[in-house]
Amino acid sequence: MTLTPVPHAPASPASPHGNRARSFLTVPATAAYRIINARVPVDLAPALQDTGDADRLTPCEIVVDGTKVSMFGAPGSFPVAADLPTVDLSDGIVLPRFVDVHTHLDKGHIWPRAANPDGTPDGARGAVMADRETRWVADDVRERMDFSLRCAYAHGTAAIRTHLDSLGRQAAISFPVFAEMREAWKGRIALQASALFPADIAIDDEPQFRALADIVERHGGIMGGVTYMGEKLSPKIDAVLDKLFEMAAARGLELDLHVDESCAPDAVSLERIADAALRHKFKGRVLCGHCCSLALASEEDFKRIAGKLAEADVAIVSLPMVNMYLQDRKAMRTPRLRGVAPLHELDTAGVRVMVSSDNTRDPFHAYGDLDMMEVFREATRILHFDHSDRPWARMFGAASAEHMGLPKLCRITAGEPADLVLTRARSFQELMSRPQSDRVVLVNGKQIDTTLPDYRELDHLYAKPVLEAGRAATA
Repeated sequence: MTLTPVPHAPASPASPHGNRARSFLTVPATAAYRIINARVPVDLAPALQDTGDADRLTPCEIVVDGTKVSMFGAPGSFPVAADLPTVDLSDGIVLPRFVDVHTHLDKGHIWPRAANPDGTPDGARGAVMADRETRWVADDVRERMDFSLRCAYAHGTAAIRTHLDSLGRQAAISFPVFAEMREAWKGRIALQASALFPADIAIDDEPQFRALADIVERHGGIMGGVTYMGEKLSPKIDAVLDKLFEMAAARGLELDLHVDESCAPDAVSLERIADAALRHKFKGRVLCGHCCSLALASEEDFKRIAGKLAEADVAIVSLPMVNMYLQDRKAMRTPRLRGVAPLHELDTAGVRVMVSSDNTRDPFHAYGDLDMMEVFREATRILHFDHSDRPWARMFGAASAEHMGLPKLCRITAGEPADLVLTRARSFQELMSRPQSDRVVLVNGKQIDTTLPDYRELDHLYAKPVLEAGRAATA
């Protein structure tokens, strides 16, 4: 039997408060079924050959049996039982579920009670600090984090790394909540967490730094830090980085740093990070997020820095939606700069690059919904991924999955879980032109309900502030 896509065929009963266009087809609930007339990015399907398509898409058939992709290949390349239920995508694109390597689940959805007063980075920092100090008790963080994960899951995300604000007592609150979420979401979304704090505390407050490292190690986390966000590079930067790398190496931790989120071209800490990685012969993975200043470096400086990054195997993640929102913002003036890292040039230099969501409905970014389809659509426009023969489809999450040590995610392979996103789009131009709100998400071969949670669920968190005494009692 063949199932042809039917407009408005619901995947499951809609939530009375949900927000999602109905899926364009219903996948059979049988143990096994076949997907035909599909197209996949060849860069996300190692078993398939490039057909020379301008979008690097190639025709394929997929057989799902139980929770896994049992057969996968070019049309007609393997025998299939005649009575197997069939889903006909009419040349629609199939993607693996997405991976989001840089987010802030602990900040998400505080905008209604902590709006950025002027849209600037300074405004964002002040609003977050005030909200964190009075409201971020465990229950508050837990509810907002779970809400964010439900959004990401409905959009088709399979793995997320979040940064957790870790100054003072907050690490002892947020990391245990994160550990609960990681366990609760196991099998749906794989979760990782990186500590976030001003890197200078590595030498300015060594007891706090050691205590934080203990928390990170105990919860299987990643060592983070903000190396530069101001107008002048700290004279202590090399000493700070030495402490960070020494601590990470001693405890077997990775490093994931917030770097050069600024429009100041003469104060770049990224090169110092590459120098430190080489100096310490660091064996762990290193990821640097933002790196906005690098786009303003001279050609000579860029080539030198990129060469060091490639040699040290320091990866870069750009956060295009958030940095377009924050960077080069001045009252009553149109922004001149895009605020994104030069990914084309970094990729050419042999540096591993990726894009990610970053902040969602908080003072650092008023918008977003942890939808990697939106991130890739906007990144393609902002960073000009189109008109290029490079495998930019990997920015859906394959590059991020590899960096996170999850190389089997965000690729389609026989024998692996059937974690797929089905669309009606037949080309990247069609894919990018609409939000794909009717996408079908398969988790372990089963179609999930993609109804998004309603913002009204969080209204009670905005009603009144948490008393300081109450916050201290939960620490």
